[in-house]
Amino acid sequence: MLAWLRDWRHRRILARTRLDARLWQEVVADLPLLAGLAAEEERRLQALALLFLHDKTLEPVAGLELDQAMRLRIACLAALPVLNLGLDWYRNWYSVIVYPSGFLARRHHVDEAEVVHEYTEELVGEAWERGPVLLSWEEVEASGRLDGFNVVIHELAHKLDMLNGPPNGLPPLHRDMRLQDWSQAFSAAYADMNRRLDAGEETEVDPYAAEDPAEFFAVISEYFFELPQLVAGTYPDVYAQLRAFYRQDPLQRLEQAERGGLLSL
Repeated sequence: MLAWLRDWRHRRILARTRLDARLWQEVVADLPLLAGLAAEEERRLQALALLFLHDKTLEPVAGLELDQAMRLRIACLAALPVLNLGLDWYRNWYSVIVYPSGFLARRHHVDEAEVVHEYTEELVGEAWERGPVLLSWEEVEASGRLDGFNVVIHELAHKLDMLNGPPNGLPPLHRDMRLQDWSQAFSAAYADMNRRLDAGEETEVDPYAAEDPAEFFAVISEYFFELPQLVAGTYPDVYAQLRAFYRQDPLQRLEQAERGGLLSL
């Protein structure tokens, strides 16, 4: 869509959308993750959240009912990674399916003898290529607490990764970013995690990040927004690449919030 036409459409949608200011403040106040946003950033986050709710269908299943506050919470968490990128980065998918809690997914695996094994796996989130995002509400409610866990950011990082094909830990980079810099930073950090886990060491980042490069990107994106000081201290080159990719500096933002007495890191 042409930029001017997209912007015109967005302005029309926002002009017709009514939002309870008190509800917005309640949702934001319950997300320490958003502390330190400048007034203009919060206005932009609100606009992106409302546009997200307009463009994506949120579908509660298994008896769950989503009220306006719950929908807005999901939308806020979804809007944060694209705060300085825009909703076009969430193109070509249209729905978010929300379960009350963890849900079962049927899997199959073909071994080296070409025997098919079927099994079920309990999940708290999943992103389908060319399909919906699946979330557990329990985990959505637990996200945004500055503890390194954020199921919404995790699954939407996968969606960003899928913009240029199957997820592999390499989303489309901006023109001012170098593929070599990204690859070196992420390869070194991924190798370090696997080496330490193989040696029986504890790691600062959730070991699930060592599953494969796609999961490393999704998990480290959670930490980038939730515990930026940990990423910057453990893998500074990865932090620099994520800062360039997301066009944000959560560490600076949260440190400013701490100095302003808005939170305690």
